[in-house]
Amino acid sequence: MAQQYPEWIWQNGEIKPWAQATTHVMSHALHYGSSVFEGIRSYATPDGAAIFRLTDHINRLYQSAKIYDMALPYTADELAAACRAVIKKNGLGASYLRPVAYRGLGGFGLSAETPIDVAVAAWPMGPYLGPEALENGITACVSSWQRFAPNTIPAGAKAGGNYLSGQLIAREARRLGFGEGIALASSGLLSEGAGENLFLVFDGVLHTTPASASILTGITRDTLKTLAREDGIEVVERDLPREYLYLADEILMCGTAAEVTPIRSVDGKQIGNGTAGRVTRRLQELFFGLFDGRTHDKWGWLEQV
Repeated sequence: MAQQYPEWIWQNGEIKPWAQATTHVMSHALHYGSSVFEGIRSYATPDGAAIFRLTDHINRLYQSAKIYDMALPYTADELAAACRAVIKKNGLGASYLRPVAYRGLGGFGLSAETPIDVAVAAWPMGPYLGPEALENGITACVSSWQRFAPNTIPAGAKAGGNYLSGQLIAREARRLGFGEGIALASSGLLSEGAGENLFLVFDGVLHTTPASASILTGITRDTLKTLAREDGIEVVERDLPREYLYLADEILMCGTAAEVTPIRSVDGKQIGNGTAGRVTRRLQELFFGLFDGRTHDKWGWLEQV
C-alpha cells in the first residue's frame, strides 16, 4: 500500500503544504549524510494528546548537532512548539514526529559552510515492526554487518549517515526472511538492533548492552530501565557475547518506533517458550500504562500537545 502523507509540515520556521517542503538536490546532507534527527511519538491519553519525552528528544537533537558542529538556528522551545503545531495543524492525536536538521545548499566540499535547514513532520504510525509484533514477537538474526568501531563514527549521535549501517542490517534481515537484524560491535560482542536497543532477560534480571558497545543510548531504553527499577526488576548494563542471545529466557527490542517488541527466535533458535515472557509482558504493561493512566507518570514524561 502506498504511503499516505499528511497535508502539512513545518520547515524553516513556518508550516507549509507537505509538497512545498523541498530541498535542492545538491544540498550537503543528500551527498554526505550530514543530518541529525529524532523520532518521537505522541499518544492519545485520558488528558488528550501528549508527546512522550519531548524535552529529552529535543535535547538529544541538540547534542547530536553539537557533535557534528551544526549550530541549529532555532531554540529548543521553538522546536518543541513546532512539534506541537504540526500535530495540531494536521489534526493528529497519536502520531510519529520527525524533527530533522541538515546541512543545506552551500559549498560542495566535505567541510563546506552551508545553511542549517530544519523541518518537523508528523504522521500516523502503528507498530513499526508490524501489527502483530507487540503481541506475538518477531524473528531476528545476527547480521553479517557489524556496527562501526569506536572513534570512527560517533554512535552516540542520532545522525542520518549513521543509519546507513542500520539499513544494511535491516535489509539483510528482511531479505533472509527475518523480522529484524541484530548487530555485533567491532569487538564481536552484542551491540543493538538495526534501529533498536536490546534487552536480554536471565532469571528475571534485565541485561542490556552498554554505551561502549557502539549503541545509540535510546530514550525508550532509558524509560524501560527506569520503569523496571521502579518495579523492583534488577537492571544490569554489561558486555554480552553473541551466544547469550540463544541462552536468554527472554529478549526484547525497544525504541520510539519499535516501542517494546518481544523477540521469539534468533537465527532460528527459539527464545524461551517462543512467546513474550513474564518480564517483557510486565515492561509492556508499565510502558503502555503511561498512556492510559495505569502507570503514574511521576517523571513528567508526558507533555501535552
